Amino acid sequence: MRTITLIGNGTMAMAIAQGLKEAYHLEVVGRDTEKLDTFEAQLGKKIGKHSLNEFDIDGRYVILCVKPANLQEVAKKLSGKAELLISVLAGVPLKAIKKAIKAKHTVRAMPNIAAQKGKSLTTLTGDSKGREKATVLFNAIGRTLWLETEKEIDIATAVAGSGPAYLALVAEALNDGAVKMGLSRENAEAVTQGLFEGFGLLIGEKDPAQLKNEVMSPGGTTAAGYAALETNSARAAFIAAVEAAYQRAEALGN
Repeated sequence: MRTITLIGNGTMAMAIAQGLKEAYHLEVVGRDTEKLDTFEAQLGKKIGKHSLNEFDIDGRYVILCVKPANLQEVAKKLSGKAELLISVLAGVPLKAIKKAIKAKHTVRAMPNIAAQKGKSLTTLTGDSKGREKATVLFNAIGRTLWLETEKEIDIATAVAGSGPAYLALVAEALNDGAVKMGLSRENAEAVTQGLFEGFGLLIGEKDPAQLKNEVMSPGGTTAAGYAALETNSARAAFIAAVEAAYQRAEALGN
């Protein structure tokens, strides 16, 4: 069983580890040994635990899961040359990653938090010779999509990477709306959870506009609710959210 090295032990590292733990042996590199112990306990599986100080990445398959602002600090504490380096640092370009950390092949990846359930849509870009290995690795946590440019992965980050937070806002608002109208909180949450579970299957098969038209009958409840969303600029708000997230990704890269 191949060993995968995660550098960083935050939320995204945990999500990836949850998705990979059955297919690979994992080792995690971090500053705080107590936090590594906590990480192992939360993961529910034995891992290799290593201090970040002068860690040798030579020949390893490495997934870099630190905050973008910490790239240089972390890079100074690594030695050797990785076989494959995959960075999940939002917005940080390949040239900056390659300058900071040595690797035979370097790939950028943007999974999302659904990795912990094996349902991430991970976008990838980078060295073509690292494509197959990176794709196989991230297929273990869901689906993958290889993109040809870094601009595309920054745009995808604004949707697939940040999207769970947007959808969580939608779910929370639907719950609150149902409670406002008189449904119990428990039942409102159950209805919304069922909605998202079924919608996830439908959106994989149908165009969003087609799906909307199938639900919206003339003069019906959906048409009334949809008109309220348009009146309150819901569509424009989500488009603006994607634009803002993309611009932030660009800024992080600079």
